Formats: sequence, C-alpha cells, structure tokens
Amino acid sequence: MSDATAGGSRAARASSLPQTLTAATLIQIVATASVLALTAIAPAVAADLGIGAHWIGYQISLIYASGMFSSAVAGTLVQRFGPVKIEQIALVCFTLGFAGIATALIPLIILASLLIGIGYGLNNPASSEMLSRITPHNKRNIVFSLKQTGVPLGGILASFAFPFLSGQFGWHMALLTGAVAPLLAMGLLAMTHAAEPATVRKLPSLRKGFIDEQSIIWKSRKLRVLSGLGFAYSAMQLSVSAFAVVALVHDAGWSLLSAGTVAAVMQFGGAFGRIFWGAVADRIGGGFLTLGLLGLISGLGFTALYWLPDLPTFLQAGLFIVLGCVSIGWNGVLLAEVAHNAPEARVGAITGGALVYTFIGVIVGPSTFAMIYAFAGQYGASFLVFSLFGFAGMVSAWRMHWAKN
Repeated sequence: MSDATAGGSRAARASSLPQTLTAATLIQIVATASVLALTAIAPAVAADLGIGAHWIGYQISLIYASGMFSSAVAGTLVQRFGPVKIEQIALVCFTLGFAGIATALIPLIILASLLIGIGYGLNNPASSEMLSRITPHNKRNIVFSLKQTGVPLGGILASFAFPFLSGQFGWHMALLTGAVAPLLAMGLLAMTHAAEPATVRKLPSLRKGFIDEQSIIWKSRKLRVLSGLGFAYSAMQLSVSAFAVVALVHDAGWSLLSAGTVAAVMQFGGAFGRIFWGAVADRIGGGFLTLGLLGLISGLGFTALYWLPDLPTFLQAGLFIVLGCVSIGWNGVLLAEVAHNAPEARVGAITGGALVYTFIGVIVGPSTFAMIYAFAGQYGASFLVFSLFGFAGMVSAWRMHWAKN
C-alpha cells in the first residue's frame, strides 16, 4: 500500500498519519457509544417504556440493518464526495440519533436508531479510505487496529457514562448530553482535515457501484472468507456487548451499576485486545492465522457462559473480560486484511462492500440471541448456540491461512 494513492487530494495528503489516526479513532469512539448507549441503560429505559429489557436486541439489529444499507453505498459516496464529507454526515446522524432516543417516543426511537445505523455504516469505509492513503504496508495491521480500539473505548464510554448520568440526571438528559460528543468530533475533524471538492469524474450509480464492489469480493477467495468472518464475529461481538449487562443482572443477580462496570472493563479488554492482536498479526505476518485463533478462544468463552450462574463471582467477571479481549479484538485485523486484498484505488469501496456482511451478522446476531432467550428463558443458552460462530470462523480462517502457504 503506497503512502498516498494517486487519487488522494492535496488536503488528504497534507494530514499526517497521527492526525488522521487520532481523528478516525475519536469518531469511532463516538460512533460506537451512539450504538451502545441504550444497551448500557436498557433495564431503566425498558422499565420506563413498559417493555422487556431483551427488546434491546431488536433495537441493535435495527441500527445495523440501516447500517448495512448505508455501508453498501458508502464506497460510491466516498469516491464522489470524499471521505471527510462522509464522516461529517455520519456525525450529524449520531447527534440526531441521541436526541431522537431521548424523546422516549417509540416512533422517534425507531427513526433515531435508523439514523445511527446510517452514520455507522458510512464511518468505516470513509475512515479506511483516509487511513489507507497514508499508512505504510508494514504498519497496516497495527494502524487499523489502533483505529478500531475506538469500538471498545466507545463501549467503555457508554458503559460508564450513561448509567452514571442516568443516575444523576435521568436517562433522557444522559442521552442529550451524549449528543454533544459528535458535535465536538466534527469540530476536531474540521480543524485537521479539509473536505475535498465533489469529484467531476463520471462515477457509477449507487446501485451499479454496489454490484461492482460485490463482484470484486465474490471473485476473490480471500475477500469472500473475510466477509464471512465479519458476519460470524460481528454476531458474537454485538451479542456479548449488548447482553453482558442484562445477563449479569438477570441470570447472575448483579446490580445494574456493578454489571455496567464489568461491561466497561470488558470493553477496555477489547481495546487492549485490538492493539495486541494487531501487533501479533503484523509480527507473524498472518492475519488469517490470528483471526482463526480469535475464533477458537471466543467459541470456548461463549460455551463457558452457559454455566454463568454456577460460577464464582470473580470468574463471572473474568470470563466477560477475557471475551472482551478476543471477541471484540478481531475487527482491526480483519479490516487491515480487507484493505490489503482490495484493489489499491478501491479500499473504501471494497471495505464498505465487505462490511455489508458484518452488518448482516449483527442484524442476525442480537435479534436471534433475543429469540433464543425468549424460548429458553436464560441467556446462557443463547451464548452456547453462538459459540458455533466462533468455531466456524476458526475453521474457515485457518483453512485460508494454510491454503496460501
């Protein structure tokens, strides 16, 4: 990967790697906190609205359903308007999303969730395009993994800040306070990155661009496997992120604040894991090998959660923290591999196309998890079923690794 593609704008090239990485990471923190804000205070919000807390799974799936569609067209939008403008649109979506959920009106909560999903789907293709222009090849995994630490860090922010603010001021005001964060991130982006003018080149329509991106992915065995891994691992990641608090409260009898603390530490473990696994992948030169190991450990951890109520308290907390390191630690390595295997001038587009399957995994994940719980009556059964995603990912990733060697 060259330090800057031929199509990069003067403004994009003028921004240094530290500046771009900092901005992209902060935006990722805001994006994830927007997605997970409601999960952190689900029991309180559900009680206020008169619904079951397990309905949070459907709200998460709604967010990622809209994210899937925006990700599918994000590549063409990034080519047309530039990554900086697309990031700005994403941040506006997050601001409106926070405000909409705070109204406590179900129709507006649905609309707000759709807006958050649109912003989330636009974010990764835009940031991948920004980073790929200036990241040296031998630092690809660690740079993308550092950027992806914004996901668990956003989870930490959500897990700590929203329960605390809800306890002090009520959950409505907590979410309105959260709406300030995207505005601050937008200001930082404006100070460090100049928006590019809309391209005058003839570009394909959104529909044709999507078809072209999917054709490239399906013709490449590596990109097909990476898309499948995104599906499997995202289903696991969002399920454990969305249901850690309610599983500890419902199945293990924890208080909401204590369970939220464990969820925050779990997300911190994910931040550490993303840096660690990115460094490992660069060190051993094996992104697929690393992704297979992550699938194995995640599968074993999800299996152990079936016996969550029978474990000592310290093991209950420890298991979620370990899962944070692995089931939340895969994304940077996967995005780096996608960038490595994409055509050089199409990184943002192919990233968006591959992430469609990641979004499908998230749509299938939390909603299916909730349905299994509704049938079985305990969250451990859902975790046990979802361990199969980890084991399947392990097999496919390792087969890909050994096939290329």
